[in-house]
Amino acid sequence: MNALVPLPVLLPLCATGLSLAFGTRLKQFQRFISVAVLTAVLGLSVTLMIAADMDGPLTVHLGDFAPPLGITLVADRLSGLMLTVSSAVTLCVLVYSLGQGMADRDEETPVAVFHPAYLVLVAGVSCTFLAGDLVNLYVGFEIMLVASFVLLTLGGTGPRVRAGSTYVIISLFSSMLFLTAIAMTYAATGTANFAQLAVRLAALPLGVQTLIQAMLLTVFAIKAAVFPLAAWLPDSYPTAPAPVTAVFAGLLTKVGVYCMLRTETLLFPGNRLGDLLMAAALASMVVGILGAVAQTDLKRLLSFTLISHIGYMVFGIGLATREAYGGAIVYVVHHITVQTTLFLVAGLIERRGGTTELTRLGGIARSAPLLAVLFFVPAMNLAGIPPLSGFIGKLGLMRAGVADGSVWAWILVIGSTATSLLTLYVMAKVWNLAFWRAAPPGQALDGTVLESDEEDDSDSDEGPDRMPGTGDEGIRPRHQPAGRAVAATLHGHAVTTTTKLPRPMTWATAATVALGLAFTVFAGPLTSYTDRSAAELLARSPYIEAVLGR
Repeated sequence: MNALVPLPVLLPLCATGLSLAFGTRLKQFQRFISVAVLTAVLGLSVTLMIAADMDGPLTVHLGDFAPPLGITLVADRLSGLMLTVSSAVTLCVLVYSLGQGMADRDEETPVAVFHPAYLVLVAGVSCTFLAGDLVNLYVGFEIMLVASFVLLTLGGTGPRVRAGSTYVIISLFSSMLFLTAIAMTYAATGTANFAQLAVRLAALPLGVQTLIQAMLLTVFAIKAAVFPLAAWLPDSYPTAPAPVTAVFAGLLTKVGVYCMLRTETLLFPGNRLGDLLMAAALASMVVGILGAVAQTDLKRLLSFTLISHIGYMVFGIGLATREAYGGAIVYVVHHITVQTTLFLVAGLIERRGGTTELTRLGGIARSAPLLAVLFFVPAMNLAGIPPLSGFIGKLGLMRAGVADGSVWAWILVIGSTATSLLTLYVMAKVWNLAFWRAAPPGQALDGTVLESDEEDDSDSDEGPDRMPGTGDEGIRPRHQPAGRAVAATLHGHAVTTTTKLPRPMTWATAATVALGLAFTVFAGPLTSYTDRSAAELLARSPYIEAVLGR
């Protein structure tokens, strides 16, 4: 079974080579490769999750080199669960993107870039979840960074390049900080392997331990978009194509949360920086949700709710109890699915109504009732309405806070409640403006093509056809016969509205909605699993013994 551990990383990388080799010449085969490989990765992830739960952590030393020389990959309960959820979500987003026509619009580039970049992104995510040392965790981050920049800037429009440049600058800064932290750790301990660090870090002076811990937390907080290190996110994600935004918002920020969970439990037990983490959690909740309240563009609104709800996960990490870690893990897997779903729905709304600006939308509940249902269910889930999985995760975190009884814990319980209520208000605002009220005059008609003016991508004065703050500056409507699709914002040139949405897009979105509901239906087994995961994280010995053979 240990031999299966590297495959979630190797299969997407091998498929990337095949995808590049075939390019646009055999597009159907290229799409088949991507779907088949991600389906296989999902099956492998489920297998590893079950095996890790039954037999303990699975390890493999590549090349049979023992730590600290060799590359160690480890699949325990937490990484197995994260792999499974991320594989399911990335598969759904791929199907959505195929329905949108993204991968079929790469003739303007030397190679079909979407499929290779997407597969590399999946490999990078899997590498971070399975990494058994800091160096390979860094490698996983860099793999994701390369693929992310390509996906963020698809089409090469001005807003996307600017947003992508901001994303890369912030990511490069965090990478340099990460390298510095790795160098300091290796200089102090002689290893970068997690299991060996868990043994050796305790022998270091307290000041050195705290410095290394603070540097690693800063790196992961940037990746996770924890306030005040989240300013880059609302301007970077909304400009990308809908499937790209969905997988970034739903998954990539949770990679940072995963790394915080892993290092705080395995390398730095004792919760020395717990108060700092809870302060950051509270700030993320409050600032994020207030930012969402102020937005009128759906994508930017969802980006701010993303920042806000990262605070719930950091809340659990800051409490550092078994119940808190279990609640945080439940909330992580819930939020991956729900946030991805909401951004996929935003893409459907854009295709249906021609924009994500809420002041220009209306009447969707009457004209597209299925789309209304696809939004309503994850929106209520995000708000934490009982008995959905969002309520279960929040309840677990609040119960852990009450059981802790500290001042910070009670402040976070109150802050969590207020944030949940404001999230409900924000979702109700979207529902009323985009779905419930009558369609406003001038709403995009069926067959309208919204084209970007590539020759005038400067910061010119806003006119009646511009959409400020949405990343769609320079958009002008042009009417075409209904049903004549041109593109789906892959290159930023056009998006065709239509009353009949492509079936793969609708099916993929419905699948993510169903996955979120499955967490509710199987809440008992899920919470039992996350409780065992939390216990394993706090015990530390199963991980260390599996890697070092003690």
